[in-house]
Amino acid sequence: MKAVVFNEGLKLVKDYKKPEPKKGEALVRVTLAGICNTDYEITKGYMGYKGILGHEAVGIVEEINDEDQSLLGKRVVAEISYGCKEPDCKWCAEKLYRHCPNRHTLGIWQKDGVFCEYFTMPLEVLFEVPENVEDEQAVFVEPLAAAIEITEQLHIKPMDRVVILGDGKLGLITALALNALNINVTLVGKHQNKLDIAKAQGVSVKLLNEFEIKKEYDVVVEATGSVSGFETALALTKPRGVLVLKSTVAASKEFNLAPIVIDEITVLGSRCGQFPPALRLLQSGRIDLKPMISASYSVDDAIEAFEKNKEKDVLKVLLKFSISD
Repeated sequence: MKAVVFNEGLKLVKDYKKPEPKKGEALVRVTLAGICNTDYEITKGYMGYKGILGHEAVGIVEEINDEDQSLLGKRVVAEISYGCKEPDCKWCAEKLYRHCPNRHTLGIWQKDGVFCEYFTMPLEVLFEVPENVEDEQAVFVEPLAAAIEITEQLHIKPMDRVVILGDGKLGLITALALNALNINVTLVGKHQNKLDIAKAQGVSVKLLNEFEIKKEYDVVVEATGSVSGFETALALTKPRGVLVLKSTVAASKEFNLAPIVIDEITVLGSRCGQFPPALRLLQSGRIDLKPMISASYSVDDAIEAFEKNKEKDVLKVLLKFSISD
């Protein structure tokens, strides 16, 4: 099968061995996949991963190695991690596989990813896509679930003021998701064309250079991944407010953390989320993520697609799959 593989370099392999589902697993034929910034970071050495890249995909279940055949022939998406399922693992018992110390993560850690014609995953992390949700929407379920995760971790009250810093993929999806959940949110960024995507769906937006920095927000979501973004987020969080870190910040300089103590700010790390709430939101039609698609490529042009993903104004690049002869 065709597969996009990273091993000291990125390449398209046309004769990669097709996987076979183990007991309790399904074989999924990929129809559409999305390139994430994490995929790009892996090509620069992140996690030391080697293998098939990719963790955002939608596909059709073609084979199931289990008595439960209910997903056979269904269109599905897969949560990116599965756990050890040992009886004494509290994370697996709570279905929080992303925190299992012995987890496998698609295209990131100990598990081949989805930039290929077929992949396998355990049935418990596969979820059927509603009929009215197109592939071009379903392919966003993983980052959408990550955005909604904030509301699982934190109760945002009806009158709370929320600001999101960063108009990249993660910031945009988080703004659209919280707005769709009727939360009072403002998205702040540097690119008017990106802000306009959120504005078109009713989100209040502001360019950073026109935004007044005041300590008056109950919840501030940092989605820039930069030290300056973190510092601005801290300057916007009111005393006893909550600062949500939605991106990892690689510090290249010292910065002052004293305001966290002085203003008694709660810092909340937020990473992956569960898929069912994200699928229900897409099914409701209250959110449209298709305007974020910048380009689509055949898997045969995957290397070109990765180059496109590096461009400054690009949001989401998709890979389309069809079964090879």
